[in-house]
Amino acid sequence: MEGAELIIQEINREAEQKIRYILSEAQKEAEKLKEEAKKRAEAKAEWILRKAKTQAEIEKQRIIANAKLEVRKKKLAVQEELIKDVLRQLRERLASLPEGEYYPMLIDLTVEGLSELGIDEAVIRSNAKTVKLLSEKLEDFKKAVSEKLRREIEIKLGEAIDVIGGVIVEAPDGSVRVDNTFEARMERFESELRATIAKALFG
Repeated sequence: MEGAELIIQEINREAEQKIRYILSEAQKEAEKLKEEAKKRAEAKAEWILRKAKTQAEIEKQRIIANAKLEVRKKKLAVQEELIKDVLRQLRERLASLPEGEYYPMLIDLTVEGLSELGIDEAVIRSNAKTVKLLSEKLEDFKKAVSEKLRREIEIKLGEAIDVIGGVIVEAPDGSVRVDNTFEARMERFESELRATIAKALFG
């Protein structure tokens, strides 16, 4: 019986050793897995953090870019309003030029129109105020235009039209014309006018 007990004891002892060994290995493996999981979790957390930082930076740059664009749009809108205001004031000034400044200008605009058309007879059209002024000075006006062109020019006045100033120079039969009204000239030279005004206002 003792022999059998010894064998049983030995078996139990070996079994306990194996159990302890298995438990120890299991514990080691668990620690190892835990450490690996921790590293993986840390790596993932770091990746998430980096991604979040990158996204935050992208969003920040987007917000800054949008803000800059908005500021630029508002700046351009203000500049456009200022340019329009100057053009409006220019039209008002042209509409109220004193006769001493306006009359020589009418001579030059008429000479330019006649030169472009290459005609010796013309009908001059403008607003009521200008037509009245030219009718009062018609002989003097014809003489001044003729002298500048160095040839005899015949001029008639047409009906008044709705313009702020300047003249339309037209062939008597209406076949050709040069629009030298202030509106038409401002439109033709708008880009140059805008550039000049912008430079004066904004440098």
